[in-house]
Amino acid sequence: MPVVGLDHVQLAIPAGGEDRARAFFAGLLGMVEVPANLSASGCWFIGGGAALHIGVDPDFRPAKKAHPALLVDDLAALREALAAAGFPVREDKPVEGYTRFFTEDPFGNRIELMEQA
Repeated sequence: MPVVGLDHVQLAIPAGGEDRARAFFAGLLGMVEVPANLSASGCWFIGGGAALHIGVDPDFRPAKKAHPALLVDDLAALREALAAAGFPVREDKPVEGYTRFFTEDPFGNRIELMEQA
């Protein structure tokens, strides 16, 4: 049986971090929060076909290498908004056909943001 798609990616957050997750993923990245469908804790966001499950982990440690790569519109404006809000903007090796950079969510999880060139 072949894989036919990706349903969602989960990122961990510490207990009590849901409001900061909402401010980042909905407020800054423009994703839409939807009702949680697998767990009563944490929160879920969708946008452009991407789904993120933000789950509470009592032994939370930020993901510094593993990360979601989200496709966005107007990467330059998002770069400015993230920098103005105090989030890091880190360039990386070029990828043909894309402009991209890395940032971190409020909990230190690595997030890649990409726009097709």
